[in-house]
Amino acid sequence: MDAISVSELTEHIRRMFEDDEALATVLVRGEVSSYKRYPSGHHYFTLKDDKSVLRSVMFKSDADRLTFRPSDGMSVVASGRIAVYPRDGQYQLYCRQMVPDGAGSLAMAFEELKRRLESEGLFDPRHKKPLPPFPGRIVLVTSPAGAAVRDMIRILGRRWPLCEVVVAPVRVQGEEAPEEIAAAIRYCDRKSVADVIITGRGGGSPEDLWAFNDERVARAIFGSATPVISAVGHEPDVTIADFVADVRAATPSHAAELAVPDTEEWVKRLRDISRRLSPDRYFSDRRQQLDRLGERLAGMWERGAQPRSRALASLAARLDALSPLKVLARGYAVAENAAGVPVRSVYDVSPGDMLNIRLLEGRIRSKVTEIMEPFPDSAPSRM
Repeated sequence: MDAISVSELTEHIRRMFEDDEALATVLVRGEVSSYKRYPSGHHYFTLKDDKSVLRSVMFKSDADRLTFRPSDGMSVVASGRIAVYPRDGQYQLYCRQMVPDGAGSLAMAFEELKRRLESEGLFDPRHKKPLPPFPGRIVLVTSPAGAAVRDMIRILGRRWPLCEVVVAPVRVQGEEAPEEIAAAIRYCDRKSVADVIITGRGGGSPEDLWAFNDERVARAIFGSATPVISAVGHEPDVTIADFVADVRAATPSHAAELAVPDTEEWVKRLRDISRRLSPDRYFSDRRQQLDRLGERLAGMWERGAQPRSRALASLAARLDALSPLKVLARGYAVAENAAGVPVRSVYDVSPGDMLNIRLLEGRIRSKVTEIMEPFPDSAPSRM
């Protein structure tokens, strides 16, 4: 077996730590010791209990968010990742958050998981799936005992009786609850047993609701192709499941209302549509519109078109009376010379000229053979 250098061994161990997902995010409770804040703004300290010591570092960007001043002897809960510092060949906690030990540890764990899942895109609205408008089956992943499941079943049955409701019984509190909830969601989605999944429980303390802040539940919801509604606790309660779910309901009862349409409302809408689509009603309305349009056209004729029509008829009569055709109709004729110019006097022609005689019906070609003197009162004056 060939020997390796210290650096090579340390690098191998470092990669082992980085590949271990369990060490990517840890919560550690311990007593602060040897706490120092360097001019760079980085904080160095150790966490210890009665058996072990853990070296820790908190860089300035994270330390600036601290809401308290850590000191030696203080009991705290720290969150971060475990990795190897190659120069010393020792593992240490790279701390991202820290709070005094107590109720704040749950809040810190919540914020840490929320930050990490959000950075992975699990809360991105682009991944949210719409709820089907008319679901045929809904699965309730919740405790079979309790007021929440009874309220959901009652509301779903009242609002949309056509929908089948199936209860997937799970524990919603305790250490076994997260895995049961996640497994039920994965099973229902994999088997396509429902159009919508509702998961949740009634109200309680933060510890009671903690199963829905579990990463396993969050990833099961995110990975579900079936739309998931999160319905945990009351209106002020917010869990990680609410951020990941396709729809967040304020309460389990509210989730049931969001999941299905209201039958009574749809009956009213369909009746209204039926009335609007009735042929009798349609043609009756159109007949009334036609009558009103007829009245408007008649009024327009009386006010404008009829007087204009009478004036046009009068002008046409006057033009007709002046028409040369009217003269021809009374037996007169028009004589035209070869150029088509009307002959008005005997002085406009000479014997031998050819004339066109225009009658009411047709023309006559004639030749001037004799010119007769005009009547004395019609002869033109001669100079």
